[in-house]
Amino acid sequence: MCDFISCNKKLFEQLDSFIDALPSKKGALIQVLHHAQGIFGYLPKEVQLYIAKALDISPSKVYGVVSFYSYFTTEPRGDYKISVCLGTVCFVKGSDKILAEFEKQLGIKAGETTSDLKFSLEGLRCVGACGLAPVVVVNGKVYGQVTPQQVTEILDHYKDLELNC
Repeated sequence: MCDFISCNKKLFEQLDSFIDALPSKKGALIQVLHHAQGIFGYLPKEVQLYIAKALDISPSKVYGVVSFYSYFTTEPRGDYKISVCLGTVCFVKGSDKILAEFEKQLGIKAGETTSDLKFSLEGLRCVGACGLAPVVVVNGKVYGQVTPQQVTEILDHYKDLELNC
């Protein structure tokens, strides 16, 4: 059995290449964290410690940035990130019912990921597409005027993608 770093050697090599190509390591923490999350899918403790050492900064500074910004996550995310807008216009048009239907069908609550790591679910304050309310975003694809009845169709689409890969 291997530890996280040795099991993910190629991923850490990608991260090293990115860090080595930076014109300066000073002030590059957020840029490096974004890149690392893109490589690993999340920022576990081992990655944070590795970045701290590579940038010659304290682990507490790295953790402070990771825990401050909601974009960063320390838990694995699903292949498909489902975001349901809960902004005022979307909420008035029933996005709370859409979120509840996703929770029911996936068997998870907002902020959680399915055990098979296929889907992550979250509620957002506003996605800036009020004319399409209520809005659901899956991995950047925007679905407008969504109804609770469409949740099954949306989930089936992504489940079918998995079967055809």
